Amino acid sequence: MASAMANMEEYFRVNVERKLFIKVPEQEDHDLTPATRLLERRREMLEVETGLTKQKEEFAMKMESLTQRREELARKETQLKESLLKFDKFLKENDAKRMRALKKSMDERKIREQKESEIYSLKDSITSLGTKKDRQTKAVDSNLWFQRYLEGVLESGDEFAEIKDIISRYDTLSATNGELIERARNAQEKTEKDRQAFLASSEEKNNVILNRNNEIARLQTKLEEMQSRSAKWQSELDQTLKNATQKSLLLGQVKMATNNLFNVVKSHLNNRLNSTTDTLAQLDKIGQFIVDLTQITSDIPTSTTQQTGKVARQ
Repeated sequence: MASAMANMEEYFRVNVERKLFIKVPEQEDHDLTPATRLLERRREMLEVETGLTKQKEEFAMKMESLTQRREELARKETQLKESLLKFDKFLKENDAKRMRALKKSMDERKIREQKESEIYSLKDSITSLGTKKDRQTKAVDSNLWFQRYLEGVLESGDEFAEIKDIISRYDTLSATNGELIERARNAQEKTEKDRQAFLASSEEKNNVILNRNNEIARLQTKLEEMQSRSAKWQSELDQTLKNATQKSLLLGQVKMATNNLFNVVKSHLNNRLNSTTDTLAQLDKIGQFIVDLTQITSDIPTSTTQQTGKVARQ
């Protein structure tokens, strides 16, 4: 509603401004006096106010009509909502009634099926009982001669006074026989278990003996292999010792020869060399002596040649 009033005020404001700012041609402004112009302006203002009032009335009527239509629409919308709610309630009630009817129908169907099943079961029981009755009747008819036989036993002897004594005696003997049979079966089963246990133990012992024999054979093979390796390693050790002995002998001979050469060099140098037992130091000194001796030997022929040339020139 506030938005509609704001729009109406804006509409009136724009129309008034449009009316008030209408320009009169310049030629007519020059011809009219100020009083005439004022009257003209007042007339225009009156026309504008009249038109504005008329427009306000028309707009008010339109707003009233719109308000009425809006109220009518709201009323119809409310009626429609109520109708929809009633229809929805009607549908829900119908669904509930339908579900109740369906549940009742299913329950009745289950009860009917259960009753039919019970009827079939009772019919089968009746048939089974009739068959059992016929079978027992036939058994009674077929067992009558046993009764006559027992009566004959009573008449032929004085051991039993009544038929039930014979039956009791038979039950006792039958129970004893069953107990003996059970004992014999248990003894036979125990004997069979002991035999199976003995066979299993024998087989286990044989497997253990076989495994031990295999282990002994493997260890014997390993021992022979180790003995072969030991002999090979002993041979290699002997050869190594022999080579070490030969090398030690050769080393001793080298040291002795080196020491002798060192003593010879030392005597040639008039014992100016320091005594040492280090073979490498002795070899170093011997090498230096040989280098020096070689240099001296190579210098001697050159000096002799030079002296011979001088003598010839003289």
